[in-house]
Amino acid sequence: MKPIMQVSVAVTVAMLALAGCSNMTQRQQSTLSGGAIGAAAGAGVSALSGGDPVTGAVVGGAAGAVIGNIKGQKK
Repeated sequence: MKPIMQVSVAVTVAMLALAGCSNMTQRQQSTLSGGAIGAAAGAGVSALSGGDPVTGAVVGGAAGAVIGNIKGQKK
């Protein structure tokens, strides 16, 4: 799959995942949002820099989820 297609798929999956946040706590929403944003950013940066977008999405998603969880805990 081409890198731009992989980024598009990752963003679409993130949007669909965010649509199901209505019954979640603030911390859960922050964790999911952070993971989705991190995955999209990681895939995009990795694709632009010539790396593997899937690896970028996984690493970015994990980092974003951790940061979102911490942010959601403080509210």
